Amino acid sequence: MPPIGIFGGTFDPIHFGHLRLAEEMAEAIGLSQVRFIPAGQPPHRGVPRTAATHRLEMVRRAIAGNPRFEVDAREVRRPDPSYTVDTLTVLRAELGNEQPLWLLLGADAFTGMPSWHQWRQLFTLANIAVAARPGAQLMRPDGLPEDLKHELSQRRVPDGSATGPAGSVLLQQMTALDISATRIRATLARQGSARYLLPDTVLDYIHQHQLYTST
Repeated sequence: MPPIGIFGGTFDPIHFGHLRLAEEMAEAIGLSQVRFIPAGQPPHRGVPRTAATHRLEMVRRAIAGNPRFEVDAREVRRPDPSYTVDTLTVLRAELGNEQPLWLLLGADAFTGMPSWHQWRQLFTLANIAVAARPGAQLMRPDGLPEDLKHELSQRRVPDGSATGPAGSVLLQQMTALDISATRIRATLARQGSARYLLPDTVLDYIHQHQLYTST
């Protein structure tokens, strides 16, 4: 059964770095779909600058036209904090124990996993694909937290072609795009141009609703 990718984040706003990560992971692993799941109330960071309804709509506009990409609004609709382990538990119940799932993470998110709620349980619910820039320290994991380094040594696989429903970790080199939502927000706050950092449909929505107009 074809694997499914799960890509969560605040997406405040979604940009080409997010979209390229999802596209390259889908190609590398052979994902039948990538589900973008905007966070409602992310517990690991401050309250997002932009309301969840706006962030959800920006994701919808960003992925329109890519038949492999889908948006999943479950965390936006959830009144409680959006813990990844809870989202994956519900998805696993919906999709069955045999469905291969891949949680797509950036390198910084993966490095911080030991601070997440019930983080070890994530390995029982999904495989984890980590986007690493060529030559990044993550490819030489000496600097990782000891608990995470141990999990990586036990679970790392060379590719995603022969993995099961959950439990593997793939470090996948990605195209280096130095784009961040923080930088986009700062650029827009000073009335600079964010064109070519994110899709025009998203930028039009931002201007229409006057998002990020001040720091």
